Amino acid sequence: MSHPPTPYLRVDVARLGANIDHAAARAAAAGVALRPHVKTHKNLEIARMQVAAGASGITVATLGEAEVFVEAGFDDVFVAYPLWVDDRAAERIRSLAQQSRVTIGVDSVPGATQAGRLLGDRVSALVEVDSGHHRTGVPPERAAAVATAAAESGLDVGGVFTFPGHSYAPAGGAGAATDEASALAIAADALRSAGLEPRVLSGGSTPSLADSDTSVLTELRPGVYVFGDAQQWELGTTTPDLVALSARTTVVSHTGDRIVVDAGSKVLGADRAPYASGFGRLPAHPDARVVQLSEHHAVVDLAGAPLPPLGSRLDVVPNHVCAAVNLVDELWADTGGELVRWPVAARGRNA
Repeated sequence: MSHPPTPYLRVDVARLGANIDHAAARAAAAGVALRPHVKTHKNLEIARMQVAAGASGITVATLGEAEVFVEAGFDDVFVAYPLWVDDRAAERIRSLAQQSRVTIGVDSVPGATQAGRLLGDRVSALVEVDSGHHRTGVPPERAAAVATAAAESGLDVGGVFTFPGHSYAPAGGAGAATDEASALAIAADALRSAGLEPRVLSGGSTPSLADSDTSVLTELRPGVYVFGDAQQWELGTTTPDLVALSARTTVVSHTGDRIVVDAGSKVLGADRAPYASGFGRLPAHPDARVVQLSEHHAVVDLAGAPLPPLGSRLDVVPNHVCAAVNLVDELWADTGGELVRWPVAARGRNA
């Protein structure tokens, strides 16, 4: 099997398929919809695998991502952030809605009113509530005001959603899942009190996925679960043998008891959460840490293990796989017999 020059992002297709099937089976057993967030991989082939496994639709971060996937034939898309819909955005959303079922997020009365004025009943809307991440979303008890404004302006209000982003902390998954369920239940009751019956109670993140309360939620939106990454490894939500994406690198230098590989922040990404023990992890050397990162090189402390020879190839798992994928033009899918180029179709579609 021929290999592209290092560094490149390699996908273990068998592990990828197993991760997709595991989440799909869990959602099916719980009787909830799975709407994976494709911003993690930005890849048409992987999204098709997710839909084939039972995903009800896809989640995207931006209208640009939505356009790529809708153009490729995906027909049920949720833009899971509160949008401010100006004339240009409205034109793009109307075009999308001619080809696909489109749902957008809103989290303010002005935002909901503006979206309804420009879009009417062409799209559905979910009201975002804050379940503890404190980024976007209204307090759950105030969801009815936004939902009412959306409905009065002509939007079809499908329900509420949240992102339990505070699950990205050591031992944070279970607590975030509890907060998520509570916030969605309060918001749902608020909508019912206003005469609006929520059809969708949407949540989910990869670290909280195993603890999601599917007696409350009707939909799960994890993203990173397809690959796993060093953050998930350190949070305990995956193990090295399940991680499906890594950067294939070459050892280019020895520096004392450390090695240098030819992948830096422009391939691995520069993210390092407060709990991260380094800039990436090596499956073949679980005790090793990436201790220094520059643009094109990474310094690895092998924790006393013998140094691999110069020219050796090593896999490095990025801390944050979503950021790493957005840095490359293609993924190389390892089927076990050959490497297949998978374009990162929605790379750079940040607006």
